[in-house]
Amino acid sequence: MGRAYSDITFTPAVRAMQEHMGSRAQYAFLDDMIERNDRLGRRESAFIEAADHFYQATVSETGWPYVQHRGGPAGFLKVLDPKTLAFADFKGNVQYISVGNLKHDDRISLIVMDYANQMRLKLIGRARTVEAADDPALMEQVRLPGYRARVERAFVITVEGFDWNCPQHITPRFTEAEIATLTDPLHAQIRKLKAQLAASAASAARQP
Repeated sequence: MGRAYSDITFTPAVRAMQEHMGSRAQYAFLDDMIERNDRLGRRESAFIEAADHFYQATVSETGWPYVQHRGGPAGFLKVLDPKTLAFADFKGNVQYISVGNLKHDDRISLIVMDYANQMRLKLIGRARTVEAADDPALMEQVRLPGYRARVERAFVITVEGFDWNCPQHITPRFTEAEIATLTDPLHAQIRKLKAQLAASAASAARQP
């Protein structure tokens, strides 16, 4: 965790609870950090651009949080620079809850997951939406060649902080591609053994 993330998330009430539960001391060093760690490095960028989904939270005018799942081909969440993320907003159920929330409050929180490796990256920032007709150059940056979904707009997020979270309680889950990578050698071995058995059976059948 960096100073930027803790400055935002460790509110007075949070710090009071940390004191009450005895964990405040282990985070006290963050208050003295000079480096804020509010810029994405190579590790964060690679992790983000390998993701095919993430969870996103915004805040409504009534103060209620709204959490949404966002998905697409791996790489649909783009790192434009160390402080900026962007992704295409595909046409969906036309409720526009996240889009509407951001018109009132631009704060946003993301959790990017890698279930197979039990890793998660939490990010907080400020977001704006850009309609497709208003910025063709940006749409070209977030465009996904070969993906047929209609792009209505782009989300552009200025990163304020991030935190690599611990792997506890992340249940490993695997995509079809990840399972195929693991099982392809097994299937190849099965095919080889079947061929050997067939050859042995054919040879035995030719014996007088």
